Amino acid sequence: MGMEEQRSNIQWFPGHMAKTRRKMAESLKLVDGVVEIIDARIPESSRNPDLTQIVGDKPRLILLNKSDVADERQNKLWVHSYREQGLTALPVDCRSGRGLKAFVPAVHELLREQTARWAAKGMVGRGLRLMIAGIPNVGKSSFINRMSGGSKAKVADRPGVTRGNQWFTIGKGLEMLDTPGVLWPKFDDPRVGERLAFTGAVKDEILDIETLAARLLETLAASYGDCLTTRYKVEEPQEKTGLVLLETIGRKRGMLISGGEIDTQRAAVMVLDEFRGGVLGRITLEACSEES
Repeated sequence: MGMEEQRSNIQWFPGHMAKTRRKMAESLKLVDGVVEIIDARIPESSRNPDLTQIVGDKPRLILLNKSDVADERQNKLWVHSYREQGLTALPVDCRSGRGLKAFVPAVHELLREQTARWAAKGMVGRGLRLMIAGIPNVGKSSFINRMSGGSKAKVADRPGVTRGNQWFTIGKGLEMLDTPGVLWPKFDDPRVGERLAFTGAVKDEILDIETLAARLLETLAASYGDCLTTRYKVEEPQEKTGLVLLETIGRKRGMLISGGEIDTQRAAVMVLDEFRGGVLGRITLEACSEES
């Protein structure tokens, strides 16, 4: 099977997406705004384009998660790009908590007009409620655990809130609702599935791991060749194919098997692990100028 054929095979057609849309639409009535978590390394590929239609005119805050391993300049460009679209965006790292101090102030600013309307009606001190949305493996659980400290809100005494909904308290007057159902990414463009595979958002088994690492190396060579030169001592990586780069890296790292053959599978695992762990440097695979 050729590389192009393998890339086109990254598809997902979840039958329950319609059910998720329905549940989200129902739950939106219970919240004042939506927090969308995306991966800062692949901001557009890690979103579900249906979310904008589902959310409608509800205020929305975007968290660019894993921004600490994404290109700092690109983080700023994406934040600016989303701002131009009328969306507030914050670069954060949900695992370490970096950048999350700005979250609560950003929420209050986002919902300032709503709060003012309540105050005008005498509804002073009404709590704010948010829905947390994001595709699988984008950092939703890390965010909820970090912000709530594992504290679930009591829901039984609240009208309009069913026991099936997962509510979390994050400080005085602020509660979060975990997304009902699963919001899958869309793989209409084969590059979307590929980028999700690069970052580990979808299982490695979806594409041969050596092919995946070779494609990643080609992608990096085009925009971040200096990272490959620095880490693996590969000269002029942009002039080499992904497979040649993988073999070169394996040879330089002494990854050989019987007969002196290069263990490309072992090299592939290392390259993917090092990219995902930020060892290769701060890298964004979707440049803002490319997508905006």
